[in-house]
Amino acid sequence: MSIINLAVNTIKGLTMDAIQAANSGHPGMPMGMADTATVLWSRFLKFNPDDPNWPDRDRFVLSAGHGSMLLYSLLHLSGYSDMTLDEIKNFRQWGSKTAGHPEFGFAEEIVRARTCVAGVGNAIGMALAEKLMAERFNTPARTVVDHHTYAIAGDGDLMEGVSAEAASLAGHLRLGKLIVLWDDNKITIDGSTDITFTESVRARFESYGWHTLQVDGHNHDAVADAIEAAKAEQSQPTLIQCQTHIGHGSPNKQDSSAAHGAPLGADEVAATKALMNWPTDQTFVIPPEVKDFFGDAANRGRAAHGQWQQTLEGLDSTSRGTFQAMVSGDLPSDLWDALPRFESGTSIATRKASGSVLNALSNHLPGLIGGSADLAGSNGTTLKEFGHVGVDGFGPNARNIHYGVREHGMGAIMNGMCLHGGYRPYGGTFLMFSDYMRPSIRLAALMHQPVAYVFTHDSVFLGEDGPTHQPVEHAMSLRLIPNLAVVRPADANETATAWRIALERKDGPTALLLTRQGLPVLDGASEEGALKGGYVIRREANDGSPSAVLLATGSEVSLALDAAELLGPDVRVVSLPCFELFEAQTLSYRQGIIPPGTTRIAIEAGVSNGWERYVGEDGLVIGIDRFGVSAPAGRIADELGFRPEAVASAVRTHLA
Repeated sequence: MSIINLAVNTIKGLTMDAIQAANSGHPGMPMGMADTATVLWSRFLKFNPDDPNWPDRDRFVLSAGHGSMLLYSLLHLSGYSDMTLDEIKNFRQWGSKTAGHPEFGFAEEIVRARTCVAGVGNAIGMALAEKLMAERFNTPARTVVDHHTYAIAGDGDLMEGVSAEAASLAGHLRLGKLIVLWDDNKITIDGSTDITFTESVRARFESYGWHTLQVDGHNHDAVADAIEAAKAEQSQPTLIQCQTHIGHGSPNKQDSSAAHGAPLGADEVAATKALMNWPTDQTFVIPPEVKDFFGDAANRGRAAHGQWQQTLEGLDSTSRGTFQAMVSGDLPSDLWDALPRFESGTSIATRKASGSVLNALSNHLPGLIGGSADLAGSNGTTLKEFGHVGVDGFGPNARNIHYGVREHGMGAIMNGMCLHGGYRPYGGTFLMFSDYMRPSIRLAALMHQPVAYVFTHDSVFLGEDGPTHQPVEHAMSLRLIPNLAVVRPADANETATAWRIALERKDGPTALLLTRQGLPVLDGASEEGALKGGYVIRREANDGSPSAVLLATGSEVSLALDAAELLGPDVRVVSLPCFELFEAQTLSYRQGIIPPGTTRIAIEAGVSNGWERYVGEDGLVIGIDRFGVSAPAGRIADELGFRPEAVASAVRTHLA
């Protein structure tokens, strides 16, 4: 048996054994793509298991994440120390690094992997980051950024809309170092793909501007030739249609949906191993020569890594310092000195304040890059001193991205840029349209990626566009996502602090919820308090015994302050821009801001559900538990009770 066939059979054996031991998993895809993946990892992939975060390594994304045993087998065989054989034996178990679908951070090199569907978009983000950094740092004399991004995608990945959104942009931007290997096994959970999926995928991708190829995914030489051709095509991303058999080698379940999402069963495993000439009386068999085979690939990567380090040292000190700062993600020690300060007595929409903050910080943060889903002017996301990324705009000065009307694709691409390293991406759209990108927001939170979302037009007070554009449930809905910091600033200065919150976070994403309408710059806004998620912006005259506490976020903070003036001197007002940060404070701090036993009233132009955590059973929530209406913002405020007089009246009635 040739060494490559021995390697393929080792992957198949590990896959069957781990899934059988767990009595759970997806054996079909790893068995079907073992040939293709072995060719890629052994002959082409540039990696160093001693330094999994080497900036110039190739990136590998398992978009078909249900086939996770393929990745885990490759990582173990290639020498990644975190992926031990014991971890593989502990597949899908509590506390293991071998989750059912790959999870970022569970093992050294899971940074390369992603769960189902969004992985194609993540890979596109990685390829975009590579191209941008190459344009920025490479010179005719030295090439410090030169790697490829590979992804394995299944039929399901290419059915989902997010891959279409992202692939369309990838073709437009001519990301020539992106290679997607499509596992075309023509099987999904419900059966043959023919029941739903008869389009010409290659023709579709060609219309996006991709280079496409078709091969027998089990023919090692054909796969290698296709990858060589893909690498030679530098002006287009490449889709390689790898025609494969799901559950390859299984005598009774190959080419059937039965191989997709369930163990083959002990009898079928034994029958498959017999056909492979593999030991049937042993499990988790790894011939030593297979470890040597993948070790040779790792050694090539180690050598390339050493050469790259010499190249990096050859850069001039300024370029090298900028490169290292971008890769590390560390912030300049004096960064916050550049934050703009806004004078009280003026009025400014928080979306405009956000744009001012971004432009003030952009020269101090070389990795800050962003754009919008066709709403840059409305979202205030443009970095005015920098160019736009485009077909003819990949110069070192390009840091604005036109994503087009592709919110989900934008979210997936931003995640990929963050995972690649070197960039701190942000992306803008209306808060209402966060629904379109929610899966990618959730994945950013799950992967602990510090992506920033600029969600403008944050309430019914955007006005005449009407209820289809007026978010009411969205702020509270986003607060339900673990590890997502949702910041709804009360004025321009809180907006500056919101960006500080977003940029100081390294372990998760941040959503900034910003107004279309102008808001007064408040006298009592506190940077220190906003950094803690909540603070007293108006203290009661009797200092410690408020008759009522008004809690508000965003545009409703100034409303609460005005209502408090009507209610009297003993009413406290609390600005609560970020629930997540506030909940992270000590109990004594939180009780100092919202004293136990006081009457509490929450005011937010959104659904009331969720505020009970702060107002309690006896409190009052002045919210909007209905959809909005098309009308001028002032009329909406009048009709829905968001005027100081109406709020004060509601509070008096509640206190009576």
